[in-house]
Order: sequence, then structure tokens, then C-alpha cells
Amino acid sequence: MDLELTGKRAVVIGASRGLGAAIAQELSDEGVQVLGVSRSAGGDLAWPMFAADLASPDAAQAIADHAQRSLGGVDILVNNCGGPAPSAAHETDAGQLLAAVQPMLLSITELTRMALPAMREAGFGRILTVTSAGVREPIPGLALSNTLRSAVHAWMKTLSKEVAADGVTVNMLMPGQIDTDRLRSLHSSFAERMGIEPEAMMAKAAEGIPMGRFGDPREFGAVAAFLASPRASYVTGLEVPIDGGFLKS
Repeated sequence: MDLELTGKRAVVIGASRGLGAAIAQELSDEGVQVLGVSRSAGGDLAWPMFAADLASPDAAQAIADHAQRSLGGVDILVNNCGGPAPSAAHETDAGQLLAAVQPMLLSITELTRMALPAMREAGFGRILTVTSAGVREPIPGLALSNTLRSAVHAWMKTLSKEVAADGVTVNMLMPGQIDTDRLRSLHSSFAERMGIEPEAMMAKAAEGIPMGRFGDPREFGAVAAFLASPRASYVTGLEVPIDGGFLKS
């Protein structure tokens, strides 16, 4: 299937590795001009990178300005911020929540708002936001992630109805257990708390997935590329679990 993406322009947050890199690679392979964003702009990647830290209140404006200079505009925005450290709800204080709000909610929503006017004027725009399966079924030990990703998820769902008639679609991708460095780090942390080997923790987690395995980042990127394409023009406000059947509803 030709996704009709050749020549489109995309900004992909967190494009240096993991899910962001998988999305960026898929878009690039489909002929999209990709600008990646990460805290550091290094790395041997097929697309240019811009260094920005979403924890800075100035990050959204800096990213938007650089995208305008380097791409001439943005047709596709992929919001994919890094996850916070594991935490239990009863141990998470106000300071930790406030610190996570800027990178996980404020910078993402501000960057999206900055991209919208040109998309609406052009009659085409694709906004994809990577949230988590934890939005629907909170993940034990990830209180900060569950809380803030649910907030950005709700904001994007609300936005989807506001801009649907303008040719701008807004969809949320809910990864389950995709085999990334982040997943392995989390399972290592959980294994240490439980006093077991990380390999045993990973095996136990895979047993709980109906497909019996973790997802490949490329499988995640393929779904994102379709939703970013003109072929998905009648799909908006969708909450897409990419989790091997893990979620029950």
C-alpha cells in the first residue's frame, strides 16, 4: 500500500532511540522529511536531530522555530516524551508531580498548539501522541507515568473533536510491552525490588501477553506511519493499543 507520505514533513519527539526512532525510521522509509528531537542531538541516524529538553519551558517554542527554519512547516507531529522513573502512588509527592508536568504535559500540549494553525489552514495535519497502555489499565509502580500520560491523553482526545472538520486528525498510540531499552530498564528495576533476576522478570511479563512475546518497535512504527498518512484521513480520536492483546477492553 502506498501511504502517500512522500514529501510530507514530520517532527518526531524522542527520535534518537526506542519507539520514537522506530516511528521516525518508518516515516523516513516512506519518503517523509523527518526532523528528530531529543535531549542530545548526537547519534548516527538517517534524519537530522535537534537538541531540546522538554523539561525546559522554552522547549516547545525552540522546536517549533527550528522546524519552521529547517522544514518550512510541519505536516505530522509525533509527541513521544520519555517516561519518568518508577514510583508508587503513595510515595509520589507534589514536587515529583510538578517536575513531571512540564516535560510530559505542558511542552507537549504547547508544541501541538503551535503546530495547529498552519495545519488547519492547509487542511491537512496529523498529530500522533504516544501515551501508554497504562492510560486504560494503570501499571503498578508507574504512578507518575499513569497520571501524566492520562492527562495528555485526555487533552488530545478533546482536541481531536475540535479540529476534525479542518482535516487535522489526532490519535493516541498506547504501547504495551514493546522491546526497547526503556522496557528492559523498567523490568530490571522491578526485578531488583522483587529480588529476582531480570531475565526471569522479563519471561514472567511475556507470559502475561496473549501473543506470548514483547512487541518489536518496527511493529509499533508501522501503525504510526499509517495513522500519519493521508490514507488514514477518516480516523481521528482513536486510542490504539499496540500491546499484543494485553488489554482486556
